[in-house]
Amino acid sequence: MRSEHLKETHRVVIKVGTSSITGGSSGASSEFMDSVARQVRSLKEKGIEVLIVTSGAIGIGLSTMGARPRSREIPIRQAAASIGQSVLMQKWNDSFQRYGISIAQILLTYDFYSDREKYLNLRNAVQTLLEYRAVPIFNENDAVCVKEIDAMFGDNDTLSAMVSIKMDADLLIILSDVDGLYDKDPKITKDAALIATVTDITDTIKMSAGDPSSKVGTGGMRTKIRAAEICHEAGCNMVIANSTVPDVIERIVAGEEIGTIFITDKKEKKKTSWIRYANPSGTIEVDEGAKNALSKHVGLLAIGIKGVAGRFDRGDVVNITFNGNTIAKGIPDYNSDDISKIKGLHSDKMFEVLGHKNYDNVIRSENIVIM
Repeated sequence: MRSEHLKETHRVVIKVGTSSITGGSSGASSEFMDSVARQVRSLKEKGIEVLIVTSGAIGIGLSTMGARPRSREIPIRQAAASIGQSVLMQKWNDSFQRYGISIAQILLTYDFYSDREKYLNLRNAVQTLLEYRAVPIFNENDAVCVKEIDAMFGDNDTLSAMVSIKMDADLLIILSDVDGLYDKDPKITKDAALIATVTDITDTIKMSAGDPSSKVGTGGMRTKIRAAEICHEAGCNMVIANSTVPDVIERIVAGEEIGTIFITDKKEKKKTSWIRYANPSGTIEVDEGAKNALSKHVGLLAIGIKGVAGRFDRGDVVNITFNGNTIAKGIPDYNSDDISKIKGLHSDKMFEVLGHKNYDNVIRSENIVIM
């Protein structure tokens, strides 16, 4: 029973896709956004905290500009995002004000995950907003960050997963124009069956994901499965459902069998999760001996390091590679210059070369995540 898995839900992230917000039209649907606000109020009355990740800024902006959606022309999409974001937030504000709820706009870039100080500051701000019963509404900062459009977060699916795990959500609800995950593409296969429950994200599950289908949004089932993987490791349940289902948010939280639920019993440590998804500042290339040692969850010694790429400080997150492939990520206790000097050396030579020694390991085992 879903209700058993969701009965301890205290914080929910709701990701709303472009197609859900526009309802297939060129503008935002006030009726739909009012419905979301009404359901959020109902959840809040039950003591459940709610955060929203919204798409739609680019689509609404393109319509306002009278521009055709050219998915790879970044300047047009940046301009559309800057116009559409203000319109989108005004629409959300109008809807939530009808139910006496204040909202807060939070525009994110990928470095909110990579810079721990920024992340902690954001976390404190969000916690304060929730304490004052406001609803934080997140979106990508597409207007100024070229990399984020199409590249980092997809159609906000990955972003919603990252927000969920970093803000300690118990449940992520992804509202879209599909009923959930099917075993085959329902648009081309008549006997496609909805998969109601997923407990393990296997290769078969990944193969069930179709290609992006929206002309305005950039997401698809593949990015939703990626979001499910992120949530799965961190112990956050996730549901994909059709936004046109009446009272879909309330009914999902209540445990009704709607859409596809991805159930997890894992709970990755916060630091581990942060290392796994942080943007790396550099790369450490290791030999086969170090690769085998890392697989046994031991620390990385200087003798097993073959090379260093990029400039990074002690405490930054780096990729650990073997033959050019990332096998792990970690937080080194030495900067890139120091590691370049001691690579290939035994630990007892480190002080002689550097004039100091933090640890025998360049990266301690507790600061390494196997990918």
